[in-house]
Amino acid sequence: MKMRSLLLILAAVPLFAADAPFDWQRAREIFQKSQNGAQLSPDEQKILDEARRRHAAGESPDGSPQQPPANPATADAAGQVDWEKARGLYEREQKGEKLSPEDQKYLDNAKRLRGQGGGQAGQQRKQEPPPPPPQNLVPLTELTGQYQGQDGGLYGGGKNEPAPELAARAKQAVAQIRPLNAEGKPTTDGKIVLVSLGMSNTTMEFSTFKKLADEDPHKAANLVIVDLAQGGKTAAAWAGNDQPWEVATTRIQAASVTPAQVQVMWLKEANAMPSTGWPAATDQLRDDIRADIKRAREKYPNLRLIFLSSRIYAGYATTRLNPEPYAYEGAFAVRNLIKEQSADGPVLLWGPYLWTNGEKGRALDDLKWLREDCSDKDGTHPSPKGQEKVAHLLLDFFTKNPYAKPWFAKSS
Repeated sequence: MKMRSLLLILAAVPLFAADAPFDWQRAREIFQKSQNGAQLSPDEQKILDEARRRHAAGESPDGSPQQPPANPATADAAGQVDWEKARGLYEREQKGEKLSPEDQKYLDNAKRLRGQGGGQAGQQRKQEPPPPPPQNLVPLTELTGQYQGQDGGLYGGGKNEPAPELAARAKQAVAQIRPLNAEGKPTTDGKIVLVSLGMSNTTMEFSTFKKLADEDPHKAANLVIVDLAQGGKTAAAWAGNDQPWEVATTRIQAASVTPAQVQVMWLKEANAMPSTGWPAATDQLRDDIRADIKRAREKYPNLRLIFLSSRIYAGYATTRLNPEPYAYEGAFAVRNLIKEQSADGPVLLWGPYLWTNGEKGRALDDLKWLREDCSDKDGTHPSPKGQEKVAHLLLDFFTKNPYAKPWFAKSS
């Protein structure tokens, strides 16, 4: 879930002091819009160009000068890089364009120098770690009071099961899931395809789950599991770019199945570097996932069910990639999507709810997130132990949930 250096600069410090002549907040919004693949108006492009000019001149959003690179040798090497050219190549790469060998080498070198503290990234102030996580967060499944005016329960109103109307729709969707041939027509020797969609955490967890499920003797023989989630592909990236969908198509083909056979999806998403607080960040995540689902419907015409999950605990995070309480609050984006779903698309239901407040655990199943369950690098991604933990939760869910077991497990 990588963001470009300019976005990191804009997001890392307070924006637009009262006496500042330049609107850095607006510049950041425009940059995010371009990051999502949207077309900018001429005026928006002018604002973004001005932000880049000011950034290149050493101005930061709070008016303070940027710090020089600590390593002179790295600075010398970085001085040989045209960072505007590197940024342009990066934008092309993010849009899914195939770079020439020379351009790819140039971009890779710029990334390497940036990672070593050289170039424009090396001139940025060191990003501050996230604040300590709130200690009073309660799993949504057990929330009896309110959080930011929101009640508890996965489905709201303190309920962790779908309401009768939604349950009836889900049962109808399950009844329509059957083996399909490559053209999407029912056939006894066809396939049912379950896919994932999401970011780095999602692919780490789902790929581990796939290994467990493929070895499980209870899994239906006609079920094919394909991991479409990809590192760095946030909810906004799936919503605004074609490249992750093209990669997804390649993976489906490699599994010897077709988009017409995809009938079920597990979707787990977040956005990188959230900074706008409640409820803006949650609303943006909701809107981006809604756009992801719209595109998924277009790509997979026989998609019947989408199971959604929110993030794992992020209280051990050492960066601002997606810390608390944003990881916790993502559950409300999921819940709102389920509440607001249309009646003519795939049915949206909760998948396994993965969040709990660290070592405190949950009353119903005693799920805990320990420090060892998270990466030593950033405390945000799951460690191998954390990946195994989510994989087992997924396997338990798909083999027992009434809306998953009928097509996931072998008939008894």
